[in-house]
Amino acid sequence: MRERPITTLFMLMSLDGKISTGDTDVMDMDSDFKKISGVKNGIKQYYQLEQKTDFYSLNSGRVLEKIGINRKADQPKKIDVGYIVVDNKPHLDKNGLRYLINKGRELYIITTNKRHPVYELKKEFPKINILKYRNKIDLSNVLKKLKQECGIKRITIQTGGIMNAAWLRNGLIDYVSIVVAPALIGGKDTPSLIDGESIHAPKELSKIKALRLVKCHILKNSYIHLQYKVNNL
Repeated sequence: MRERPITTLFMLMSLDGKISTGDTDVMDMDSDFKKISGVKNGIKQYYQLEQKTDFYSLNSGRVLEKIGINRKADQPKKIDVGYIVVDNKPHLDKNGLRYLINKGRELYIITTNKRHPVYELKKEFPKINILKYRNKIDLSNVLKKLKQECGIKRITIQTGGIMNAAWLRNGLIDYVSIVVAPALIGGKDTPSLIDGESIHAPKELSKIKALRLVKCHILKNSYIHLQYKVNNL
């Protein structure tokens, strides 16, 4: 029996592996691609595929803050998704948390921050699930708890480049599902699919994860959907 859920890293990236259009928070692929000729006409295919991902979607508060969750003041339409958010700073405020609660079916917050606003909202929304860690979040332990204590069997991961690297280096990503947009972005400081600390010496080559191609689907408007299984041996 598996100790943790099956995980899939699902992301939109440019041909050169970028997951943002620039190195500041005002740059955002979701909104910026819609303004670029030759790219904007195919972007909807990514959102269509996103709707077919796992019920549970794991993200970071940092990414959600960047896309404007905290500014959402409207009452969202309920969708069939369970949100799992890793958030220490915190990046999410009460507005963002309420939005996620009202939009999804379930909400899990993973944090080390004792003053996170989720604790105040817990009184208002007792069904919020909080996974507390004292000093550092143990990603492997997080997944074990989500499987063994919460019964979660599959998770789609959509975090940023640094956290994506942490999942990958720890052997916690089983599949990769990538929509490749027909664009070259560039920029050494622009976030990419897998960031984090670089490998420094040949002895660290074991940290590189080999992939086995499962499916390659040519989409419309020069987009491609690639699916891989990660070799975690």
